[in-house]
Amino acid sequence: MFTGIVEIIGDVSELNHQAEDGGTTLTISNASEILADCHLGDSISINGTCLTVTSFDESSFKVGVAPETLRRTNLGSLKQHSRVNLERAVSATTRMGGHFVQGHVDTIATILKKQPDGNAITFRFQPRDKAVLRYVVEKGYVTLDGASLTVTKVDDEEGWWEVMLISYTQEKIVTASKTLGDEVNVEVDQIGKYVEKAVEGYFSKGSSGEPVILQKMVERIVEAKLAQTK
Repeated sequence: MFTGIVEIIGDVSELNHQAEDGGTTLTISNASEILADCHLGDSISINGTCLTVTSFDESSFKVGVAPETLRRTNLGSLKQHSRVNLERAVSATTRMGGHFVQGHVDTIATILKKQPDGNAITFRFQPRDKAVLRYVVEKGYVTLDGASLTVTKVDDEEGWWEVMLISYTQEKIVTASKTLGDEVNVEVDQIGKYVEKAVEGYFSKGSSGEPVILQKMVERIVEAKLAQTK
């Protein structure tokens, strides 16, 4: 579990593609600030993707990236010297400055617009999987490359949303340096998924073919009527 508050930006110093299994081993350098308490097997978010530390030293660490992860995220497009957002998994003393982030990427999105607004920048994103738009709401949370950001505008018909990066955030995450056509990893707010599933279960079809909620209401009315006639 993560908060979406990027701790540092690291550098991809080495990529080793494994021909036998299709995966990739990444070496991330300039990460000493988050490695002082590191252990083998720890989880670190790299551009919003939860990955496991397989080895480390004072300033760098390695992770293995499976083929499925490469297909579902933008990690497959990383090159040597690419910069990436890094965040350690939450601890008992972590301040929850962002929101609950799992590090499970739902889809990737393409930058459609990058427009300065004073000292801020507005970004417009279009997701590869349009289904995630039902979880993106104005003033709600969305995680982009591991950074918890507030949605400023949504257009469900055209299939995009916007966020605004203030000057401070621009210095702390890799998204600010990206350009039109670049891709970001997207994780929507998981609370929306749980609410959707709960509502679907509430209104799911019963044995009569009617939504369960209506079936239960009818059953209660019938039980009440029967009780009155006894």
